[in-house]
Amino acid sequence: MSIFDKRKPPVKKGSFEDERDGQKYETVKMPDGKIWMAQNLNYKVENSWLYADDKDYEVYGRLYTWDAAKEACPPGWHVPSREEWESLVEAVGGSSVAGKKLRYDGDDDYGFSAQFGGVRQPDGKFDYEDLGGCWWTATVSSENFAYNRNMRYNSKEAGEEKVEVEFGMSVRCVKDE
Repeated sequence: MSIFDKRKPPVKKGSFEDERDGQKYETVKMPDGKIWMAQNLNYKVENSWLYADDKDYEVYGRLYTWDAAKEACPPGWHVPSREEWESLVEAVGGSSVAGKKLRYDGDDDYGFSAQFGGVRQPDGKFDYEDLGGCWWTATVSSENFAYNRNMRYNSKEAGEEKVEVEFGMSVRCVKDE
């Protein structure tokens, strides 16, 4: 094995300013060819919360219900579909390793910098801060349920689950093509 076999892929970073509130977000062009936010969305809409309703957690972005998530991305951006998430996960090596390759505390090979913002339960309880992250997809699974992608601190995997749309989860927006 040569020293070049251990190189990280080139990262194509950018940024943009959300004209709605002036927040700046890093972006990254991923191996799936799409431009993704390299930070969790932090735009305040109804039915969105900071973890534990504490401003100290703003670095994690906001947690959104599924309906709120669909309205929160800035113009020219959208909540990724289940297929877009799957394309990203496959492009970085598949679900068995994508969690580690996309995490800020893992290898972060691609500059995606996934942060674990935890979740907000439908009853208002917050869980999993710094232990796991869940990001909405735009894809419904059945009445009152939608798909998410998730990563955990103790796993290399990037999983997928069907969850109630009233949960509060993070959002990564993808640039419209």
